[in-house]
Amino acid sequence: MSPVHIVGLGIDQGELPVEISRRVYRAEVLVGGSRLLARFEDHSGVKIPVKGPLADVLGTIRQEMDQGREVVVLADGDPLFFGIGKRLIDSLGGDNVIVYPNVTTLQAAAARIRIPWENVRTVSLHGRRDIWPLLRALVFCDAVAVYTDREFGPARIAEELLRRDVDTFRMAVFENLGQEGECFREVELSRAREMDVSPLNFVLLQRVKQPDIPLRLGIEDDLYVHEKGLITKKEVRVVGLAQLQIGPHHTVWDLGAGCGSVAIEASILARGGMVLAVEKMPQRVRLIKENLKRTGAYVVEAICGEMPRCLESLPDPDRIFIGGGIGRGDGILETAARRLKPGGRMVLHLVLVGSLLRTRDYLRTLKWPFSITQIQVSRSKDITGDHRLEALNPVFIIRTTKPSF
Repeated sequence: MSPVHIVGLGIDQGELPVEISRRVYRAEVLVGGSRLLARFEDHSGVKIPVKGPLADVLGTIRQEMDQGREVVVLADGDPLFFGIGKRLIDSLGGDNVIVYPNVTTLQAAAARIRIPWENVRTVSLHGRRDIWPLLRALVFCDAVAVYTDREFGPARIAEELLRRDVDTFRMAVFENLGQEGECFREVELSRAREMDVSPLNFVLLQRVKQPDIPLRLGIEDDLYVHEKGLITKKEVRVVGLAQLQIGPHHTVWDLGAGCGSVAIEASILARGGMVLAVEKMPQRVRLIKENLKRTGAYVVEAICGEMPRCLESLPDPDRIFIGGGIGRGDGILETAARRLKPGGRMVLHLVLVGSLLRTRDYLRTLKWPFSITQIQVSRSKDITGDHRLEALNPVFIIRTTKPSF
């Protein structure tokens, strides 16, 4: 069985080396998107356009290989950089694939705008229904490149970011790179959402300012906007986050999120996942959104709704934090326990003994292992040239893990 040759086509249509060009024209079967196949309209072999489910195309390629035909797959730029290369290697095996890389769209865009690209984070929204990969990148990176498609073009990207009050980035839009009508524009997000652009486009987002509050664990309480007294104090907050043991790709629920302080700091740990801050009071949701804007914690989604009903449409969580107390018969704890993934952790911060006892008794009925910790924090206060310690309310922390079986 002959190997499949994956040929990356660069931005410049005339830059394909002679030997690779010969390889393309010798192929009995040429596979690629319609735009790429059009560059070889004089090719005399069989042409297979990549349309519909990629699995069907992979099956066709394997059939052609089994019959001994030489197959060349055309790709944009470097086939192993957000391209078809990985899928072909996974499907056919590395020994059956030969890759010929070329200049990527990112490299060409960086050259046009004259910036180094080694530190540019790149994400692809091609074929996606959500913008989470981009949001994750914007939190920690100063320059983010985006491979777009017809659904997620510059206008929709700008609209999604503005809806989340992202005001720390400016957009560069590249159109028709290497083709007639090539251009690029640098615009504010408010203008980008009104732009009508070529379907063949590429986006680069560059940071123009830092968030007002650096995103870190243990942010001072007074840096958050919050209702007086309604915030998980920073000392208790960091203990709860430690108990949760959040991983980089976890989905986290913060139920009864208040001003969002726990959700915001959880997003540092779940930097490749998502954090959903659920709060029923609209005025508190507004505080959460303001704190998200001030910290740049774009991985957090603020959700306004009555629990547990509003939890039905959310993705199942790996971690759950409950900081708003447990009401008698409200069903929140039961719903949280049911939706938590097997092996997942749940941490509750409780101040009322009744809530503590109800939670303990419920976990006993589930036969889940749990632990109880009491946190008592005192803070120093100046008094006549000296200091005294002023106690905060004690907090009970219950940590439990859902059995994997």
